[in-house]
Amino acid sequence: MKVLKFGGTSVGSSKNINNVINILENYSKKDTVVCVVSAVGGITDKLLLAGNQAKNKDIGYEDAFNTIKKIHFNIINELNPDKSAAIIDYVDSKLSELKSLLDGIYLINELSPKTSDKLVSFGELLSSFIIAETMKNRGLSADCKNSQELMITNSNFTKAEVNYATTNANIKGYFKSVSQQITILPGFVSMSVSGEQTTLGRGGSDFTAAIVAAALQVEQLEIWTDVSGMFTTNPKLVKQAYPIEKISYQEAMELSHFGAKVLYPPTVQPVLNLNIPIHIKNTLEPDAVGTIISNDKTGSTQAVKGISNISNIALLTLQGSGMVGIPGFSRRLFEILSQEKINIIMITQASSEHSICLGIDEKEAEIAKLSIDTAFENEIALHKIDPIIIEKDLSIIALVGDNMKNHQGISGKMFSSLGKNNINIRAIAQGASEKNISAVIAESDVKKALNTLHEQFFETKTKQLNVFITGVGNVGEKLVEQIKQQRKYLKENLKINLRIVGLSNSRKMLFDEEGIDLKNWKILLNEGEVASLEGFFESTKAMNLRNSIFVDVTANSDVADFYAKYLRQSIGVVACNKIACSSNFENYKLLKDLSLKYNAPYLFETNVGAGLPIIDTLNNLITSGDKVTSIHAVLSGSLNFVFNNFNDTTKFYDVVKQAAAEGYTEPDPRIDLSGVDVARKILILARESGIEMNLEDIENTPFLSESGMKSDSVDDFYQTLISDEAHYQSLYASAKAKGCQLKYVAQFNNGKASVSLQEISSDHPFYNLEGKDNIVMFYTQRYKEQPMIIKGAGAGADVTASGLFADIIRVGNN
Repeated sequence: MKVLKFGGTSVGSSKNINNVINILENYSKKDTVVCVVSAVGGITDKLLLAGNQAKNKDIGYEDAFNTIKKIHFNIINELNPDKSAAIIDYVDSKLSELKSLLDGIYLINELSPKTSDKLVSFGELLSSFIIAETMKNRGLSADCKNSQELMITNSNFTKAEVNYATTNANIKGYFKSVSQQITILPGFVSMSVSGEQTTLGRGGSDFTAAIVAAALQVEQLEIWTDVSGMFTTNPKLVKQAYPIEKISYQEAMELSHFGAKVLYPPTVQPVLNLNIPIHIKNTLEPDAVGTIISNDKTGSTQAVKGISNISNIALLTLQGSGMVGIPGFSRRLFEILSQEKINIIMITQASSEHSICLGIDEKEAEIAKLSIDTAFENEIALHKIDPIIIEKDLSIIALVGDNMKNHQGISGKMFSSLGKNNINIRAIAQGASEKNISAVIAESDVKKALNTLHEQFFETKTKQLNVFITGVGNVGEKLVEQIKQQRKYLKENLKINLRIVGLSNSRKMLFDEEGIDLKNWKILLNEGEVASLEGFFESTKAMNLRNSIFVDVTANSDVADFYAKYLRQSIGVVACNKIACSSNFENYKLLKDLSLKYNAPYLFETNVGAGLPIIDTLNNLITSGDKVTSIHAVLSGSLNFVFNNFNDTTKFYDVVKQAAAEGYTEPDPRIDLSGVDVARKILILARESGIEMNLEDIENTPFLSESGMKSDSVDDFYQTLISDEAHYQSLYASAKAKGCQLKYVAQFNNGKASVSLQEISSDHPFYNLEGKDNIVMFYTQRYKEQPMIIKGAGAGADVTASGLFADIIRVGNN
């Protein structure tokens, strides 16, 4: 004999019911089948809605009733297009009873637990009859048996307790004489010893099936639902979740208690002692393996079997110095909640005995507070304890696994991975069995927490990076293309799943939580919403994705002003924008401190030398205990390009225009040619060396003409380059006469920094610096005579993008 249970989704439409009938027909060819069914999906909620509307004198209960009637009649007609009359007659009579009950509730303005049980029983009674009669119409050997005649309980309405002696005898007696191959039973419904309709509470249909399976001592109980078993975590929130093939009873109960919807914990109890396995199957994918729950040792050494959560949790905290060393507080607290029939989901108490935290359903929080404050009124008045504190909008997440106690460091991995993603933990509980570690977090962090923990414990150490890029001009476009090109390589070789989930230019912005399609990102961005810096930040924050990185590919001070906001949300910042790092020292220090405080990387390698590893090398020197004594550098690829191409046969204006056209200068070339850009770079290197310094502390000797320095706009500036050509030719002539090259040099010595155009002799390392190359010479306590030299291309969209890309990868490898 087989016992199968089909949930509300499985019987939620005529299409799904046909799937159920096909499954039962196939099973019945080999075995006698007992099938327990739930109400049609959503009907129980609609019945309760109608009942409450009627109780509240809301005539809308009639509309709710008509909806219920329409749903059932539609299903009947779709399942039995030619033979629906007899079924409709019976269902219509049952619906008339339902309407009379609702009318009565409306008249007396009351919905008692007893009446509520009678009300919600209609759902299962109707669905079971419709399915059984449809099977008969199709020539199958099937019949419907009212479970209320088998399941005998006490009179604890809405959650009745089963009288197993009578119930088991009824089940065994009935199925001894059954002649049909398939018996349909309504789940959830039962009858008290005094003959009143009762229900078995939440998950009651699963409970019904388990009771029947235990009474008949079948080989296996099958629970058919809309997912292919119990998953490693909620597949609706974690895309990478997958079904668990085998799991123990204890693990299943823990996961179910903490929100795994496919199974309700009391379901396990009737079959637990008899060691009857439970097989979770998918009605929509009947060939899927599913999950087998049993006491059989699976041989799996995996520490964590699943991650689950309960939403809508309130945390109650009873605290006060008067609790310390005084017995009885816990007992009184629990008795109060028990009297109010409030279930405690989680308990944690400080070793100091100063406080007790309880996790309960959020809907019961106010009743709990009122009851507790009233009971402890005297102690509160004497200031021995504080009034109960309620925190809402919380959720409990839990790691579950029988083998967790045999593995060290599970808790550490759990809490460190959550902490790195700015997920604050309000309370923690772990049983002595070490099969469950629970933590209370904000409801808004649940999705990020589940994805973070699933990545940590179930995925092949592939780290997902979620990138938000502002500024997709020349450099930004190159960065997107590089990421698109390297995504497969990163995933296969570095185990980094890099996704761009946000893009913005000055006009439009685009977001996609599953990752933007990089094949046509330009079209998608052009069709995006209107861009704003605040809107981009708020959207990034609201998406609340793990390992998030904000990438600034602009030269905009307004964008730089948002770095602190991102860091405070534990969102890493990668920037080629030099403004933040060269702003006042207090802001620079603040960003550094925020990065440490919120465990959010703040990387800006491209601030100096584009893709050259200048800052990283400097940081490694400092970290290893070395000390910088001086820095000599050519830090402007654009200026080096300009002076390498400028001579007495060219015009300074033409060379600067060429540098701008090839992307070597900022959009406003005055930033480069005035020396401000180089001054910012040497300032950043000085600060990274440990020196407190501001931009105005740097001596900047300009080489531009006086009119060029005073120009009001970019166009005006270019005009001065034409009119002041003689000035620039004189600079070149002076250097040529001495056999020197013109180089714009940055220096840092003894705590002082300067930038200026210099005539470099042929014996100097800077003399042969070509094209747009940069060079940096670090003199340190270890490199006293021969400096550490870093040299290479220091400007250009490709190399700058590659520098940004490298910083993103550093975050991934962190």
